[in-house]
Amino acid sequence: MIKIGDAAVSEEKVVETTAMASEEPKEESTSEKKSTSTKKSKPKAQSRGTVRAKIIRENEDREISQFKENIYIVFVECETPGNIGFLARTMANFGLKKLVLINPPTLTNEAFYQATHGKYIVENAKIYPTLDDFYQSQRIDFKVASTGMAGGSYNLSRIPIKPEELGKSMNVSNKIAILFGREGDGLSNKEINDCDICVSIPTDPTYPVMNISHAAAIIFYELFKNKHEYGVEGLNESTDVEKEYLLKDMEEIIDYLDIPDHKKRNGLKTFNNIISRAFITSREAHTFKGILRRIKNKLGEK
Repeated sequence: MIKIGDAAVSEEKVVETTAMASEEPKEESTSEKKSTSTKKSKPKAQSRGTVRAKIIRENEDREISQFKENIYIVFVECETPGNIGFLARTMANFGLKKLVLINPPTLTNEAFYQATHGKYIVENAKIYPTLDDFYQSQRIDFKVASTGMAGGSYNLSRIPIKPEELGKSMNVSNKIAILFGREGDGLSNKEINDCDICVSIPTDPTYPVMNISHAAAIIFYELFKNKHEYGVEGLNESTDVEKEYLLKDMEEIIDYLDIPDHKKRNGLKTFNNIISRAFITSREAHTFKGILRRIKNKLGEK
């Protein structure tokens, strides 16, 4: 197989062999000069290629590191220790390691046994009594609720996206929490409402609810396969703080409107859903905030 640099090496050998075989010195021919010129230019091209490959590897390494460090898998009020182990095992398959347990049962040997090669994930799991305690402890930029019971257009909190959409759009440079609910009841409406977005796996309606480790495997796979290969400057996703300011500005604008309170709440929730599903960048958030501020100023003048 011919690789970059092979041609230059071959030409060098030909020139050396010709020079050694010739008993009489002679002037360097035009073709030999071209060959020498080629010899000199090839290593430069190869060097540029090596530098580019190194940059690509560094970007990929950084992306993988962010994927492992910034994604928190949150299991809310698990009912059986074995499922904690199954979830940890699935996390290990995809390089995830930050497991958070909210008010879990006692971690018996079953949790570690079912984790198999993911025992270290169970051992290092962080335990909090409530979700609010977790949110306060770790400044999470983006919260994702998982549910097997997706809602329609009138249940704004449960309008879902598919795991594939989540994987393609999510920026792992920010802290992200992915919530899985109780085996029996899943996440409550309030817990889902507190999240930025809801993800659901399409299943047969006769049996829509999946085992948590199976559902997690599908979601983790989509995240893992769609993580960005190269870092793109200037496309960092907006943080939780930036989105909070956007929501605050929109809430103040809605308050100017003469509509019932429940319509104001629904309007604000719809705006939040749109912003979350769009995965807007930090730059877009600042631009949007500037527009909302001008709207507020205009409304205040009336």
